[in-house]
Formats: sequence, structure tokens, C-alpha cells
Amino acid sequence: MNLELSKLVTEQRNQNSMNIDSLGTLGMLQIMNAEDKKVAEGIENILPTIELAVDAIYSKMINGGRLIYMGAGTSGRLGVLDASECPPTFGVESNVILGLIAGGVEALLLAKEGAEDSKELAIQDLINSNLTKDDVVCGLAASGLTKYSIGGLEYANSLGCETVSICCVNNGEISKYAKFPIEAIVGPEALTGSTRLKAGSAQKMILNMISTTVMIKLGKVYQNLMVDVKPSNDKLKERAKGIIQQITECSYEEATLTLQESKYNVKIAIMMRILNETQDKAQELLTKFNGNVSLAIKTYKEDI
Repeated sequence: MNLELSKLVTEQRNQNSMNIDSLGTLGMLQIMNAEDKKVAEGIENILPTIELAVDAIYSKMINGGRLIYMGAGTSGRLGVLDASECPPTFGVESNVILGLIAGGVEALLLAKEGAEDSKELAIQDLINSNLTKDDVVCGLAASGLTKYSIGGLEYANSLGCETVSICCVNNGEISKYAKFPIEAIVGPEALTGSTRLKAGSAQKMILNMISTTVMIKLGKVYQNLMVDVKPSNDKLKERAKGIIQQITECSYEEATLTLQESKYNVKIAIMMRILNETQDKAQELLTKFNGNVSLAIKTYKEDI
């Protein structure tokens, strides 16, 4: 692999920030803010590409497959972050979306950048995760060069997995190893080579879009509300009650009672109120329609 970093857009000098070190605080902030505005535009240009990746991931996950992010440094941390936020947000088990970072858990807090150069480490991490052909592996690398991510994709391809890559350069090396390569071109960083800035923001946005869209398609959302949220603490219990109130137009007290009767399952509570059914019947319907509240309610009403 040819490491001619100077040719990568992520490593080029940004002409708009050449004098950033001589500016006052506000001036520095204004330059970074102006550069950040380019992130959403860069992602808008590749939405059809992201769509293909989302549909491929959904087709695997609807049949029990998993989504596994792999990356090093900032990219790896962003993958771990997105994966860790899905269980409390969407009620999925912690092993449904995984985030693997080169160097392991310690690399979340202490930089272990050397670990990114090991394809063998990536393969071992995937073996330890019990990767199968039913899963999807998404390799993350701002520069497109990270061997850890590339090694993970190579191994995943050898098993017949669907593979996705996300980088922030044109014709990224990592793109060659993914069936669904995503390249978010957001230009040179305000600080040359500091891909924790725009490239990091772009990756974070894309990961948010991928996981959220897949979860919506899997029935984890009703209208625009997170109905599969796990009420695991006081704040989330209150959010759950609010969701029930908004959807069923009931009182706070009624929402509280129904949530308790549903054994703190927001979807079941909603169906109990809308369909005026028991907890057992609501559970039966939810199971029949793979947890999709909209489809369950629509079909039930059509059959009456």
C-alpha cells in the first residue's frame, strides 16, 4: 500500500485556515464553524450511496444478522459510540450492533495508534466476535488507509458477509474491499491532518444515519417516536410515559398505569391503549408482526 499521505484530501492544508494560529478566539471558532458547514453538504451528495448500504444492512439484520463497526483512533471510537447508544435508544440487545476498535477497550481512552497497522488483530477481533456470513462488517477509516479496518473487511469478505466502508477521501484504499463503499468528501481540515474534526463529524453523522434508519425499518420507531426505548432509569421512564401520552392522547396517570401493566414495554403499552386489548394479546400481535407497531395496529383494525 502506497502511503503518499500528501495526496489525500484529509492531509492537505486548508487555505481558509492558514492564519488560524494568529486569530483571536472568535476568529478561530468562526473558521472551524465555516468548515463544519461543509460536512452536511458533503454527505448530501452521497445519500444514494448510503441508501444502498442501509438496505444491505437491513436485509441482514431483519433475518437475525448483526452490524459490526471496525476502526482505529477517532474512527474506531465513533463506531463504538454509535454501537453503544443503540441498546438504550432502540431496545436492541448489546450484541446486535458491535463496535470494535484497534487496541481494544483501553484504546477508547488512551491512544494506541500503532494497533491500526495490524490486519491480524482485526481478524482475531472478528473471530472473537463469532462473525458469520449473516453479519455485516463496516470498516471505518478517515484516510481510507487503516490496515485494521481493511483486514477486517478482507476477512469478512472471505466468509461471504456484506461489507461497508466509510472514508473521507476519493478512491480510498479501503473502498476496494467493501461491497458498499461510502466516501464522504468534506475537504481539508482546519488543522492539517486532524481528522477528528470534519472527517470525524462526517463519520459520526453517517453512522447516526445508518443505525437510525435501519432501526426505523426494523420497527423500532412509531411515527417519529422511539417506542422501543428501554425505561431503565427515571429519565427514560418519564420519556416512555410521555411517548405513550403523545401517541394515545391519554393522561399522565393512565400512561403510568399502562406502562406498569405492560411490564415497562412501551410498544405493548401503546397497543394496549389504542386497541383496548390485554397485555397478552398486545404481545401476541407484536410478536406476529416482528415488533412493528404500525403494521400490527393497521392489520388488527382492518381485520375487525
